[in-house]
Amino acid sequence: MPKKSVKKIKKNNKSNKRNKKSLKYKLSKKKYNDLIISKKSKKISKKNNKVLESELEKKYCKCIKTLKKKYSKRSKLNKGKFGICMNSIYKQRKFTPPYNVSNKCKEYYIN
Repeated sequence: MPKKSVKKIKKNNKSNKRNKKSLKYKLSKKKYNDLIISKKSKKISKKNNKVLESELEKKYCKCIKTLKKKYSKRSKLNKGKFGICMNSIYKQRKFTPPYNVSNKCKEYYIN
């Protein structure tokens, strides 16, 4: 009797395979500080504003990630990680945070 060939079916689960973005900073400290100063004086171009927003977003997500790993789930610092990072990244620089910025952190690391 001839053997039947069985084809293996590969499933494409794109939801399971997320492409993570890099948390590495692309700007030098000097360029970053210059962009912050120009944004505070409201003399920033659209391109530079987009670069600065992405860097601030990376800093925010990295802050959340470190607090999440460093402290246990029952810790007060872990429970207040979103507010702590929001204050340290956006509020102290007197910037308004983007809407749902914490949801964008899913692109950088998997919960």
